[in-house]
Amino acid sequence: MSKSKSEFRRPSGQTVRAVIAGATLTALVGMAALAGSTAQASPATAAMALPAAAMADRRDAVHLTAYANGDGSSETVVLTGAIGDYGQAVFVYPDGSVDPDHDSELSLQLSRGTLRLDIAPLDKAFVAAVVHDFPTNAATCSGSASVTRKAAVVAGSGTGAYRNVTGSFTLTATLDEVDAAGTSAPCDGTGAILGQVIVITGPGVVAF
Repeated sequence: MSKSKSEFRRPSGQTVRAVIAGATLTALVGMAALAGSTAQASPATAAMALPAAAMADRRDAVHLTAYANGDGSSETVVLTGAIGDYGQAVFVYPDGSVDPDHDSELSLQLSRGTLRLDIAPLDKAFVAAVVHDFPTNAATCSGSASVTRKAAVVAGSGTGAYRNVTGSFTLTATLDEVDAAGTSAPCDGTGAILGQVIVITGPGVVAF
């Protein structure tokens, strides 16, 4: 995290009874109708419908975790689910060059291909949280900040096994940091960083 903390780097009884009675009756009627419709469906159709839906859910769901213990341009990243892969998450500009401010895109450079996420909204919220809240404990000159935002897959960014990938993630960026402080260096977030961990994690849905 830079010293300016400017990027990722750093009703009545009768009424209630009436409502409950009405809801119970409605539920019973609905259950009866459902039972009737299930009985009319062929056993083969009923057996195939649920597994197919479940497979679709498993195919689309993905989870990402990226982590680092410093302010470098990359983090270790692991994805599970629809994308079971690993590699480096590199902060880049749209042209692919390294982004030292960490406020544009996150390039997931995995073993079977690459894709990018638009993390600009996440970074903007993260910076605001750090500037406003850090340090959360001045006595120990340490602090934590966490924000959550959507991060869309950048259109056309997929390569290799992830060519034509689309979708988005709901990512949470969390910082835990301990800074140096003394009589000549107040705990204001500008002191030397003694320890820092930044984690970006969250679920997503993708399609190929």
